Amino acid sequence: MSTIPAAERQAYIEKVRQDFPALHQQVHGKPLVYMDNGATTHKPNVVIDCESEFYKTVNSNVHRGAHYLSDKATEQFEAARRTVQNFIGALKPEEIIWTSGTTEGINLVASTWGRKNIGPGDRILVSEMEHHSNIVPWQILAEEKGAEVVPIPVLDNGELDLNGFAELMEPRVKLISIAHVSNSLGSVNPIHDIVRMARINESVVMVDGAQGVSHFDVDVLRLDCDFYAFSSHKLFGPTGMGVLYGKEELLNDMPPYRGGGEMIDRCSFDGTTWNQLPYKFEAGTPNIAGAIALGAAIEYLNGLDRKILLAQEDVLIKKAHDMAAELGGIRIVGEARKKASVFSFLLEGAHPADVGALLDQQGIAIRTGHHCAQPLMARLGIPGTARASMAFYNTEAEVEALFRGLEKAKTFLL
Repeated sequence: MSTIPAAERQAYIEKVRQDFPALHQQVHGKPLVYMDNGATTHKPNVVIDCESEFYKTVNSNVHRGAHYLSDKATEQFEAARRTVQNFIGALKPEEIIWTSGTTEGINLVASTWGRKNIGPGDRILVSEMEHHSNIVPWQILAEEKGAEVVPIPVLDNGELDLNGFAELMEPRVKLISIAHVSNSLGSVNPIHDIVRMARINESVVMVDGAQGVSHFDVDVLRLDCDFYAFSSHKLFGPTGMGVLYGKEELLNDMPPYRGGGEMIDRCSFDGTTWNQLPYKFEAGTPNIAGAIALGAAIEYLNGLDRKILLAQEDVLIKKAHDMAAELGGIRIVGEARKKASVFSFLLEGAHPADVGALLDQQGIAIRTGHHCAQPLMARLGIPGTARASMAFYNTEAEVEALFRGLEKAKTFLL
């Protein structure tokens, strides 16, 4: 547990909460308790203001214009790329590819590296806990290439089965694609161990970081993964924006993802040559305002004490587990020894959708269903869960409100 005094931590979090305007509203006449951060996080004022300011003032395309506003837009756009590079510890800004989100980042790798390097009989390993976005692109690729997508088993407590993973490692495994953190369980996967075994097998490793970057520091060099994808909107930035990190030598060897403006060097009817990194993968006008606002979100996080933020999330998830034990009648789904602040559960005798609807009437926002992880739900033998996913701006009082709501749910639904 954290050594930061509780009063100091709570005061700091209350101050940080003032930066997020959407938290301070009422839903159905009740103060909002927002615990759907696994789906999307709220945005601080600096991010909202940054995107608005871009459209009110600069609002120009990048790289192509021979005028002041275009130069300014380009400067801000590329500065944001460098901000991301430093944030995740990449060697060069050229290793940072702008995408629309994690989903596009994974599809980009499947459509480029995958089509070039995966062949008949090859195997792609993904875990049983993956989001559909880290399953379906590989299934499409495997069907096209005559390859096979093989699931890495998950233990009953929601942890990756490392022994089962080791048994799957053999020369046919060309790629391992795995979540850093499970969106539905909060399990933190041991990326270091996975990469270490992959290197022995000469397999490439792709990491779905959508749920990782908002909870703890990510260093892609330390992880030694080959690709890492994440979304802006789960990092307190705008929607429609994302990042794919790739090692330079791999990106250079990959064919383009889409054709169009910006991604060419020279274009003629005799043939076309490709632009240098990272522009080879960034056809068309990008989400300029989104990239700049993502940079603002990261700079905002860099200005906070992330030790306090992480301590807050640790306190919240522990409190949720403790209160579940006190209340009784709750099955916690996902009890990995190392997990992020995701509380996925079933209220015995009640359908998750009914639980979610009743909580919503009390101003408490959670998510219910299979969380785009149907294979995991099938593995666990359940149709879905109720999921309260917490961010650092959530409070212990809000966890208490969640459980008061669950007490009412037991009265009304059971």
